[in-house]
Amino acid sequence: MKLISEPSIPVKIQKMKERVRWKHPSLMQRGIDQTSMVIDDGKDDNPDFSFMVIGDSGTKSHYGRHPQRQVAELMLPHKDDCRFVLHTGDVIYVVGSHEYYPTNFIEPYREFLVGGDNPKNISYDRMVFNLPFLPVLGNHDYYDVPFMYRLLTGSTLRLRRMLRYKDFEIGWHGSNQGDAYSRAFVDYLVAITSPEDLQHHLDQHYTAKTDTGRCLRYQPGQFTRLPNRYYTFRYGGIDFFALDSNTFNTPSPLPETQEGEIYRQELQKRRHEIDQEELQILALSDRLNPDNPAEAEQLDDLSAKLDQINEIKIDIEKQLTSDTTTAIDFEQLDWLRTRLIESWNTTEVRGRIIYFHHPPYVTEATKWKQAQTLAVRHRLRWVLEQVAETLGSLIKERPIVDLIFSGHAHCLEYLHTVDTGYADSHINWIISGGGGHRPRRQRLEGTELMETFADIPGSPTRKVADSLLYVGREGYAVQKRLSYSCVRIDVQDGSPPKFTVRPLVAERIGQQWCDRSLEPFVI
Repeated sequence: MKLISEPSIPVKIQKMKERVRWKHPSLMQRGIDQTSMVIDDGKDDNPDFSFMVIGDSGTKSHYGRHPQRQVAELMLPHKDDCRFVLHTGDVIYVVGSHEYYPTNFIEPYREFLVGGDNPKNISYDRMVFNLPFLPVLGNHDYYDVPFMYRLLTGSTLRLRRMLRYKDFEIGWHGSNQGDAYSRAFVDYLVAITSPEDLQHHLDQHYTAKTDTGRCLRYQPGQFTRLPNRYYTFRYGGIDFFALDSNTFNTPSPLPETQEGEIYRQELQKRRHEIDQEELQILALSDRLNPDNPAEAEQLDDLSAKLDQINEIKIDIEKQLTSDTTTAIDFEQLDWLRTRLIESWNTTEVRGRIIYFHHPPYVTEATKWKQAQTLAVRHRLRWVLEQVAETLGSLIKERPIVDLIFSGHAHCLEYLHTVDTGYADSHINWIISGGGGHRPRRQRLEGTELMETFADIPGSPTRKVADSLLYVGREGYAVQKRLSYSCVRIDVQDGSPPKFTVRPLVAERIGQQWCDRSLEPFVI
């Protein structure tokens, strides 16, 4: 039985446009840019500022422990010093359902919400942040549950126990094609049915001005909605670009060649193998007692393996079904290209940061060679190459982007690209995906990432990136270490800017929790 479904890229794009009334006449008449916002906190001109980055956090307590809350408590001492929190996606596991916002988001991050002293009184679609939370969509925020499986998981506990590893965070609802995320974080204009009410709303909340027109004014403690699924804002002379990588992560079609057919057969064989592995793990899981601490730990490990199997299945399916008609969100990519070029031609901008969900470079064991990883890498390169060609000598020796954040891989990782042969060379990449959901191991192949030149089978490989820090899952049995994490970034004055990265890590060894101290580093 297929346990998780995902809408197609055209459906994702269209549904999200409908929710924000994309290019509605009332917005066009007012010259409103629906992809920009201004954080109105009275401090956005200060070139020295700090912010935090988390990701892959939206999970519940596992067998009596709540890793996500541990990370939130790491963040609290930094709350007053930081201006906002970036979230790299997967806000809610497993299928982005509104059912789990109270336990998987509102309760863990209650101190960041207005009225957080009574979190049970906060509705997921009425959240107001006292410190800006600025997320992007993760793949789980788009997932849905097929109707037949909803009947199983929502009806009887016995049937849920038969599918024990899926007994977490799946109930009657999925994300409804990203609708729950939209109601939680985005300015859900489609709910305003009266033309007069819409006009009043726009005149009240879209009063900020940028070079591209009027835009949404984000007011901490009062009005904390995002304008769109992808957006930009400027703070302290740094341009931030938030992207939805779910609409440009589809792998390229398999070539209609003998090599392509051989690879297709290998994928089909691999899919069969992991189906069998999944059945074996399910059989073992059904014999374990979650009330026994030792067996509960084993169940947790098996659940983590099944998470990985599900991700592999989805990645294989994307490769097998991809064809020349597969949609790519060129509208968003063209927007990023245009805005990066404008940013470089704006004298008061001294740096650029991008954040999105799927990492283009990563050494986490389950993600580094996924087809989606390579797809996002190639799409981003395509944009940066065009930007570099347009800017020419203007960029001098600097990278086009100073820092790129992502999630999806359940770890904290810092990578640096070498000369890749493309415009993504010499960029700093930080993966902040250790916010609460089952840390993952680093691959056994080492810290140097290699790439086949021009993606031609049999061609020579070259190094494209180095992994300089990795924090995730280590050891086995009683020596197992689970590290959950986020990062604080201190931005310093100057052009180009310097960034001090402060890893914040809560580590679980056996049944004990401790804060793991890691030295800050400057990039």
